[in-house]
Amino acid sequence: MAPLSSPQTESPKSEATREFEYRTRCRVIRKIADGGMGSVYLGEQLGDAGFTKTVALKVIKSDRLQDGMALQMFLDEARLTADLVHTNIAQVHNLGMYKGRYFIVMEYLHAKTLSEYLAHFLRIDRLPPTDMSAFIISRVARGLHYAHTKRDRFGKPLNIVHRDVTPSNVMIDFRGAVKLTDFGIAKALKMPKPDEKRVIMGKYPYMAPEQAAARTTDARTDIFALGLVLYEQLTGTRVYTPRTRRTLIEQMTKYKIKDPRKIVPDLPDELVEINMKALEKDPDQRWQSAREFGDRLESFMYSKGYGPTNEKLADHVKELWPHVDVDKFE
Repeated sequence: MAPLSSPQTESPKSEATREFEYRTRCRVIRKIADGGMGSVYLGEQLGDAGFTKTVALKVIKSDRLQDGMALQMFLDEARLTADLVHTNIAQVHNLGMYKGRYFIVMEYLHAKTLSEYLAHFLRIDRLPPTDMSAFIISRVARGLHYAHTKRDRFGKPLNIVHRDVTPSNVMIDFRGAVKLTDFGIAKALKMPKPDEKRVIMGKYPYMAPEQAAARTTDARTDIFALGLVLYEQLTGTRVYTPRTRRTLIEQMTKYKIKDPRKIVPDLPDELVEINMKALEKDPDQRWQSAREFGDRLESFMYSKGYGPTNEKLADHVKELWPHVDVDKFE
């Protein structure tokens, strides 16, 4: 595939751009982000009679094409998420190939990551509102429960485990939607993946003990990771700060997770208890499903009869980034 470049900067469009649009029925507008696996572009899916749909195009990097495992993971992500249709999971529309380069057509999210959200508050020496943090995590829990309990078209459980629940993989759309993204290292029963006892998958600061110890992961592994994300939102502090797997295991073995109230004294007791149950080192002592975790968060949020909503989250995010035009993508 020729380099993907914005047709807005080409006058007239290059032959490569015109051919790409003709072959793929997609128009590239501009690059959004670069990652280890690929690059993401803002684009449009083209149809007949002037039909266009705003999308994101995730293109695998050319140097990763020679890495058989990386390519397989890229393809598996598209295949796995194609049928994950849930309001709290970023939707995948199509998998295509052009001149030997694979790309995924995805739902475009005009959004900030949860990492960017927390960083915004830390820059002004504050923490996010507690109710908003609980709301965001409860929505991620909904998406996880859906993925964890998803069955294939024949009714067979897929046994999906995300294994990469981190703030950078949670998106907060300017219209108030919370979306879990990047199932690139997820495992499912039908997917060929490296042996977990030999290849450690995930980011060290957000691993569960069983994941770090190269034991089998399950849905409760994602619950622990989500608990780590909630803890970070409530305190502005990561539970684990390892650079290596050995350091992570040492931190998990030697140190008990600090009560969040020792960092932020006025945190609600009920919310702390919910969070700390998600962070039990023994999977049998954690919340046993993401739905149970999310339901308890919702019970806490709405105990007074009112609480956060998608609309309130949208207003909140717009207040944080007032310069962003939510209707303008370019």
